[in-house]
Amino acid sequence: MKDDTARGTTGFLFEMGVLKRVARTGWWFLGNKQPETIAEHSFRVGVIGSVLAMMEGADPARTSLLCLFHDSQETRVGDIPHIGRRYLRAASNQEVTADQVSAAHPAVRAGVQSAVDEYEDGTTPEAIVARDADKLECLIQAVEYREQGYTLTQNWIDTSLASLKTDSAKALADAALSMTSLEWQQTYLR
Repeated sequence: MKDDTARGTTGFLFEMGVLKRVARTGWWFLGNKQPETIAEHSFRVGVIGSVLAMMEGADPARTSLLCLFHDSQETRVGDIPHIGRRYLRAASNQEVTADQVSAAHPAVRAGVQSAVDEYEDGTTPEAIVARDADKLECLIQAVEYREQGYTLTQNWIDTSLASLKTDSAKALADAALSMTSLEWQQTYLR
């Protein structure tokens, strides 16, 4: 590997670390001053995506990859809340990704770009599941924030629920809305 592509790839890895420090801004409208980070969101989207892919017969590994990179552009453009998108014209996620990986190893450049392109296109079974994973994670997070006393979460729940496409995501959303976030512990605490 050439030293310049090693440095470019490592620079991309450092840039992805920024996502551990950037908060998801939409939750600020609830009064939540310390919402989860983009990296925390993306981790659970990846887990949800792999689970949904298993349930839907899609490729869990590919789905997880799409989920992992679905918000990676936010190191450059930030997490623009939906209301802000009405007024701002950001570059496409594909364009941002191309810049992010431009100095990386050619295989990294092609692999990350392919994952982002597929997610943004939204037509493969893996992309459909990955998009559902993003919305389902938002719904689950809203349920958790509601339990913490944030009362304005219903809009996030409603819009997330309405955008789900797969039967598996809809079933998991219904389950999430019918239980508490700590109910899973009862299985082991009995």
